[in-house]
Amino acid sequence: MDGGRSGGHSGVMQRIEPLAGDQFAPLTTYLNTASSGLLPARSAAALRAAVEESGSYGTMGLDYFGPAAAARTAFARLIHVPPERVAIGGAVAVHVALIAGSLPEGAEVLVPEGEFSSLVNPLAVRSGIKLRTAPLAELADAVRPGTALVAFAAVQARDGRIADMDAVREAARAHGARTLVDATQAAGWLPLRAGDFDYLVCGAYKWLLCPRGTSFLVCGGEGPESDGLEALHAGWVAGADPMEANYGPVQRLAADARRYDEPHAHYSYVGAEHSLALLNELGVETVYAHDLALADRYRAGLAERGHPPVPAPGSAIVSVPGLGDAAERMEAAGVRVAVRAGHLRAAFHLYNSSDDVDRLLELLE
Repeated sequence: MDGGRSGGHSGVMQRIEPLAGDQFAPLTTYLNTASSGLLPARSAAALRAAVEESGSYGTMGLDYFGPAAAARTAFARLIHVPPERVAIGGAVAVHVALIAGSLPEGAEVLVPEGEFSSLVNPLAVRSGIKLRTAPLAELADAVRPGTALVAFAAVQARDGRIADMDAVREAARAHGARTLVDATQAAGWLPLRAGDFDYLVCGAYKWLLCPRGTSFLVCGGEGPESDGLEALHAGWVAGADPMEANYGPVQRLAADARRYDEPHAHYSYVGAEHSLALLNELGVETVYAHDLALADRYRAGLAERGHPPVPAPGSAIVSVPGLGDAAERMEAAGVRVAVRAGHLRAAFHLYNSSDDVDRLLELLE
């Protein structure tokens, strides 16, 4: 990805308007998507309608599986895989635990140093796994014979660094290792092809603008026989016919990745259906260009002010060492950012504009 889209003085750069402006009207200058995304108006309206419906039809609604199926298909479209390769759930850690539980005894797993806990913890607590770490920039070189799985985030939550996914994938293939990519900080703005990896997991409440309780697991193989996974938490929704899998041991698991589904939170997927539809309408490439233009505008302004950010070219997340103390002043001024490891972290997404960037830079004066 080419991060070099900025140029010139931030004060004379072209004005950038929000995408889908009719769907968002935040009361703050919201630059904290890396923590949690804003809910589009259409998703909020659908949620309100679902809650009203529950007063007469229960909390599974009139159609429990419909919104989840639509969300599954929409997510698959965003990351270029068939819907049959996508499982749904409520948290990334549960998906990772399923993968960890399916690894053989003694398997070596390689992860970057300081990786986000939802990816690392399920692997770390699985008895019999040998967990090894390496710096993110050296991850591909750290793959070795005997490595069973390389698990890493496409984009680092702490500072926005983008992993060299091609290099890691090729190194893993050369040594017969599988790959697990966490796309939580990438899907929705960074173009991805999930089929390039053995597994992809994604929490959808950040850049995908879905309610919390929406997450996806993608299997890159051709079917359950090649996934290398056991349906360890198979409930009734994992059955080939869920309505026949309610009692006793399931006789037939779903023939595709739905066998790895969790019983989903209905409201979360009601909202997710509409949020993911919006992103597909806009197109990830369009969102990528917009987000990166804003991030690069901010980087240019930081350079003018003598505040070099953590090097993360091509990223929509910009993290600046030494400015963590500014967050309180930002909050008082109605600007939402985050502090991670003492760095001031800003995340730029489709509802942001150049005015938001300029407001943030003004507060750093």
